[in-house]
Amino acid sequence: MTRSEENYLKAIFHLGGSSTTPISTNAIAEQMETKPSSVTDMAKKLAEKGLVNYKKYQGVSLTESGIKLALSIIRKHRLWEVFLVEKLNFSWDEVHEVAEQLEHIKSEKLIDQLDTLLGHPKYDPHGDPIPAKDGTFPEQEKQLLSEMLLGSKGVCVGVKDTSSAFLNFLDRNKIALGDTIEVMEKEDFDQSLHIKVGNQELNISHQIAANLYVKIQV
Repeated sequence: MTRSEENYLKAIFHLGGSSTTPISTNAIAEQMETKPSSVTDMAKKLAEKGLVNYKKYQGVSLTESGIKLALSIIRKHRLWEVFLVEKLNFSWDEVHEVAEQLEHIKSEKLIDQLDTLLGHPKYDPHGDPIPAKDGTFPEQEKQLLSEMLLGSKGVCVGVKDTSSAFLNFLDRNKIALGDTIEVMEKEDFDQSLHIKVGNQELNISHQIAANLYVKIQV
């Protein structure tokens, strides 16, 4: 497997998960920041290896082998992110690009040892679940902060946007995983929110709220 092939498998999984519903080549091209024609060429190569199902004009879906390999790549990526934060003192906005390089290391022994060293973490620094070696991963009930009802409370459990700009915004406003967030007011005009995070109150845009995952407190 080439690095490019692995990146395509990961992108297809992020778009469709383990579903057999085909993903359009245009959607994959947007995710990979490339041309639909390049996606078609790669889909044909991956289909020859038995990793995807591809039909012209219908799209691409992962086979069982493709899902297994995609989850393995994602597992490595997220374990490396945990390692970089916990052991090398990287901040959560710095780890994605480095993990993109490290995820292509082939040694299973290294990844198993890394998992053991870290104490078999269930989630990465951004709140995303880490697949186990057998491909299973913990299910987490969550919803976007933008979907929370007025007066409700939830614990911040993840981010949808992992860009440095967004994570830096959260750091500046002291919003972190594990924080309790309460919706104090919701603006009808633009759906912006006035929230309480711990002991502080602040206003956030709908775009910010639509990129924060919370677990509702009953």
